[in-house]
Amino acid sequence: MITIELLDMRFYAHHGCFEEEQEIGTYFSVDVSMESPCSLVSVQSDRLEDTINYQTVYDAVKEEMMQSSHLLEHVAGRIVNRLKNDFPQSKTVKVCISKLFPSLGGQVGASKVTLTKE
Repeated sequence: MITIELLDMRFYAHHGCFEEEQEIGTYFSVDVSMESPCSLVSVQSDRLEDTINYQTVYDAVKEEMMQSSHLLEHVAGRIVNRLKNDFPQSKTVKVCISKLFPSLGGQVGASKVTLTKE
């Protein structure tokens, strides 16, 4: 089993339940972790086509982050489903989305949703 991770991908997007969040937008951080037994082949072959391509993962996450949603849970679900579909060799996909400095009436560094799918 091998784990591929992309951490702290930053996006400016328009997710939130409030109208101003949808209009103004804010910064988000996304972490993705993917476990795959098939990627062990790449340890021997040293070929990109034998593993999960980081660029393809990033592009998929970026595309999903650019589609506005009210809930981070919904965005995380879209990303997990997309990655499971695009990389069927992945046994487990875990996505963490953090809304940085959410407007909650006090000082909060981030609100975070984590979704894991096997």
